[in-house]
Amino acid sequence: MTGLAWLLNTFHQLRWPLLLGPLALLWLPWPAAGAGQAAAERQAPATGALDPLTGFNFQLTPAARRAYSELLKLRPAPARALLLSEQQRAAGSAGTLLVADCIEFTELMVTQDARRYEPLIEAQDERLAQLEKSPEQTALRAYAAAEIRLHQAAAQVAFQHEIQGAWSMRQAYAGMQQVVRRYPSYLPARKTLGMMQFFIGSLPEGYRWFLKLLGLPGSVEAGLLNLRVAAGQPNDFQPEARIMLALVEETYYKKTEQAVQLASSWAIQQPDNLLFSYLAISLNKRQHHTEAALAAYGARPTGAGYLPVAYLHHMAADLLLYQGQYAASERENLQFLREFQGQHYRKDAAFKLYLTAWLRGDKAAAERYRQQIARGGGRTVVEEDTYAQRFYDGRVPLNATLTRARLQIDGGYYSEALATLDTFRPTHQTPLRDQIEAPYRRARAWQGLGRPDSARLLYRRTIAVAGNAPYYFAPQSALQLGYLYQAEGQKSTARAYFQKVLAYPKHEYKNSTDTKAKVALQDLD
Repeated sequence: MTGLAWLLNTFHQLRWPLLLGPLALLWLPWPAAGAGQAAAERQAPATGALDPLTGFNFQLTPAARRAYSELLKLRPAPARALLLSEQQRAAGSAGTLLVADCIEFTELMVTQDARRYEPLIEAQDERLAQLEKSPEQTALRAYAAAEIRLHQAAAQVAFQHEIQGAWSMRQAYAGMQQVVRRYPSYLPARKTLGMMQFFIGSLPEGYRWFLKLLGLPGSVEAGLLNLRVAAGQPNDFQPEARIMLALVEETYYKKTEQAVQLASSWAIQQPDNLLFSYLAISLNKRQHHTEAALAAYGARPTGAGYLPVAYLHHMAADLLLYQGQYAASERENLQFLREFQGQHYRKDAAFKLYLTAWLRGDKAAAERYRQQIARGGGRTVVEEDTYAQRFYDGRVPLNATLTRARLQIDGGYYSEALATLDTFRPTHQTPLRDQIEAPYRRARAWQGLGRPDSARLLYRRTIAVAGNAPYYFAPQSALQLGYLYQAEGQKSTARAYFQKVLAYPKHEYKNSTDTKAKVALQDLD
């Protein structure tokens, strides 16, 4: 991996919800829903909350908040229209500049349209210059400057301007630290600083030296504390802090159902909110609730004014693949590739297209899609694309039975997966990868069915069979064993397995697996 590619990968791990193409949706600011939104409106005076010392607003005005709320439905044109009066009244105010930047940043990160990149960077530089000259001396002005700089860092890294992005990231981090020091009770800054602290602190050790060189210290504990403070008290961005905290706890601390319930409830409360629908689809998919995810996909709002979110089709393609609906899955991924203008997940989509053709017995189409992994563009930054490229480069044939079982497990069809695995008949000619994968898949199925004793036995068997083979099955088995023993209060055994995860050399999902193990180890201390 080149130095610049390594740097990009570092920042992808650092800001996974923000930088991974369409997954940027998961990091966008979140409005209050239902009664919470009405309460937030009641808290702010008609002209916004005023700083008693300077007379300037330190909260968003109602007009800016309404524009922000419309943006968070992924409706940027209506958001611009709502913000227009505010721009005419106070074009250089901190709140106006911040919301305007959020609109343009959202459009860039969701569409991944490279034509929007240079205009956005120029506009951000102008907004930062305006804030620098602004007579406002409030927490909102300082926060807006640091937040816009963070948006700029994300855009620069996502569009391969890594050195500029690293410098912008350093400025954003330092700026947010200064906001917290100067305005310790201004909770939005604690939300963003906490997010940065957590993700920097959770990076594998191999990446830490570079961030220390940039002066970006991280701390999982401090990050969680700041996120919880921002999530627990009223402020303009409290719902954003709440959902960010829920996502962290879902990903790293196995608090899964809370996040799914929160996302699903918000999608029900605001059926016209495409962002909430996206989150409900994504989290249900991550938790193997295929029917619920497809229901949320079918209920998503569509029509004029909404941003085209091509990645939704890629998620739907996966869900349909889990169900064995190969033709429907193929259609969704082809639509994704037609509409998506970014570089991430293209190889993964080609790999999934290969699976739909191969599993239905269409050898010609399967070979065409296999070639598309290498020739259809895209980058190997996200782990799914890296896996697809390794499949192409390795030219090791997949086992159809194990592949079907894997897809059934990903979809939450655990009993069906076990029935599929019962038809697997290894011989002395069975490749080592398949010998390792078979017990691993059984372990995942039994774990999904709530049978931890059976799962533990098979995870240990996977580790024994794997040895030092360069596949992800053994490190993932160690990670799951750590979680299982942690849930039973056997901390020393859990710690041993989490440490074992970190000891495995390079494999397909090393970055994300190591990060989860590291966070789990810190949680045990």
